[in-house]
Amino acid sequence: MDMPTALRQLGATEDVLDADTRKRLDDDGFVPLPGILDPTQVEAFRARLAELTAAEGDRAGREVHQEAGTDRLSDLVNKDPMFDICFTHPTVLAAVAHVLGDFKLSSLNSRAALPGQGHQALHTDWGDPVPADDYQVCNSIWLLDDFTADNGATRVVPGSHRWGERPSDVMADPADEHPDQVQQLAPAGTVVIFNSHLWHGGTLNRSTEPRRAMHSYFTRRHQPQQLDQTKYLRPETERRLDDPALFVLGVSANPASRAAGH
Repeated sequence: MDMPTALRQLGATEDVLDADTRKRLDDDGFVPLPGILDPTQVEAFRARLAELTAAEGDRAGREVHQEAGTDRLSDLVNKDPMFDICFTHPTVLAAVAHVLGDFKLSSLNSRAALPGQGHQALHTDWGDPVPADDYQVCNSIWLLDDFTADNGATRVVPGSHRWGERPSDVMADPADEHPDQVQQLAPAGTVVIFNSHLWHGGTLNRSTEPRRAMHSYFTRRHQPQQLDQTKYLRPETERRLDDPALFVLGVSANPASRAAGH
C-alpha cells in the first residue's frame, strides 16, 4: 500500500476538490467544507461524546491532553466505529493531501469549550516556522454545534501559514486579538480544514452551552504521531478497518489478528 493507492481506494482523489477550495487552502490556509455531516449524524456524535465523557470522568482526554475549561476526549479511533468517517471521508482526505502530500492521522480527539471558558492564545501546531513547500501538519474541525461569534468559535489569521513566524515571535501577548483574525462562523455539520502552521486558537465561549467539535489531526508520514496509533490500536478496530484506512492510521494490518476475527 502507498499513499496514492490508499487515497484512490478511499475515493480521495485530487478532482474531489474544486479549484477555489485548493486556492483557499494555498492562500488563506483554511477552508470550510459545508454539509459533510447531516443533522442525524451530528446528533449521534453529540450523544456518543456525552456518553464517553460521562464514562471516562476525570480520565477523559488523558491519552493526549486535558485542558481546563473544556471537556476533551482522545483516542476516538478506538472508541466507536462511527468515528471512522473522521479519517476516511474522501473530501477531507483530499484536502489534507493537498496540504501535506503524504500523511497519516496524528490523533482524533474532541473538544467542548464550556460556558465562560475556552479562550486560547494564537498558536501553531508545529514548533518552528517552515517554508511554504514543507508543511508538516494539517487539522480538521468537525463542527457539532453552530460556531457563532459568541460561543467560542475558532479564530484564524488568514495567510499566516506563509509568514514564517509564530505568534509568540511578533505579538506581545498571543492571547490578544489580532487585527486580521477571523472567526470560523459556520453551521453544525461543517468541517473546517486548516493548515496547522496557520495562526489559530479557540475564543471565549460567552454562551450558556458547551461548544462542541471533533478534531482529526494529520501529520506527514515520517513524523511521530500525537497519539501512537500502533500502540493504541485495539484488535477489534484493526479487524473492522480495511487496508487503506489502516494506512491512513499509519499502521499495518496484522494477518493473525485479522484471521482471529473470522
